[in-house]
Amino acid sequence: MIPKIYLLTAFPKEKHGGNKAGVVINANVLSEEEMQKIAKEINYSETAFVLNSENADFRVRFYTPTSEVNLCGHATVATFNLLRDLEMLQEGFYTQETKAGILKLDIRKDLIYMEQVPPIYGEYIDPDEIEDCFVEKEFVDRKLPIRILSTGMKEIFIPVKGIKTLNSLSPMFDKIVDLSRKYKVIGVHCFSLTNDKNADAYGRNFAPIVGIDEESATGTSNGALGCYLNNYVDKEKTKWILRQGYSMGLPSEIITKLTIRNEKVQTVFVGGTAKILEE
Repeated sequence: MIPKIYLLTAFPKEKHGGNKAGVVINANVLSEEEMQKIAKEINYSETAFVLNSENADFRVRFYTPTSEVNLCGHATVATFNLLRDLEMLQEGFYTQETKAGILKLDIRKDLIYMEQVPPIYGEYIDPDEIEDCFVEKEFVDRKLPIRILSTGMKEIFIPVKGIKTLNSLSPMFDKIVDLSRKYKVIGVHCFSLTNDKNADAYGRNFAPIVGIDEESATGTSNGALGCYLNNYVDKEKTKWILRQGYSMGLPSEIITKLTIRNEKVQTVFVGGTAKILEE
């Protein structure tokens, strides 16, 4: 079958919001070089390639414009909302084979939830080192730790003093690249808690080391952020409404759902909608 390219936006909170993703179905005939070339030409933060799998219902590979990555949340959400709408699958549970492992998918009528791996915590990082990465100073909320965390992709999670401060941050991308190389992470995720009853936190995500200066909705990051918030903010709370992209004029909303056993996160699911972009 001939590969076919679709362009979607995932996690849109409003009509013009979300994070764009390419999805290529019937990608078995493509070489790695061809997949990378297509991802570069599409030039979205990630493009997903859907292939056959001997170990799961689908195999999905993810490429940024510059390199392959193990997992991408927003591209997964785009992919499986698309496959449902194309009637290539129905509501129910499926599995996808990724370089981060074989992960479950909960396909629903108007959104999908994707499983991520349980959280893996890494080093704590000194706030002074983080503040070298932004023009502004003294923006870190020191009541919470800066810590490396992964539910599929290693990132540095940075608490910020309020949404206004978060949205005004001016990143120094060369410094973020240096920091990412030092700690072997894909980028940094800054966030601020909110008292809004309709959302728990707002975030901004920077991953220039893989060609993404800023991203408007990052599924893997918000899965990990939900685990961070459960660990450091509210150990009883298992559902987190997380927003991103507002500083870019691309409002996005991601739902993170956790199951807890013996005070440890056992499963992480990230959910959201997606739609095909109009021509």
